[in-house]
Amino acid sequence: MDQRHLPMPARPDAPPPDRRLIAVGTIRHHGGRTITVRATEAGVTGTSRPAVKP
Repeated sequence: MDQRHLPMPARPDAPPPDRRLIAVGTIRHHGGRTITVRATEAGVTGTSRPAVKP
C-alpha cells in the first residue's frame, strides 16, 4: 500500500475526532419469526424471535 495515502497519527494534545453513527439494519418476518439484523462499524448483531400476533 502506498504510504502517502495513510492517515497521519493524531497529536496527543489534539481533540478527539467527531464521531457519527453509521448503521444499517433489516427486519424480516418469516415463518412465524421476526428476524432483525444490524451492522455498524463495530460489528454485526441479530436476533430471531417469535413473531408478535396482533
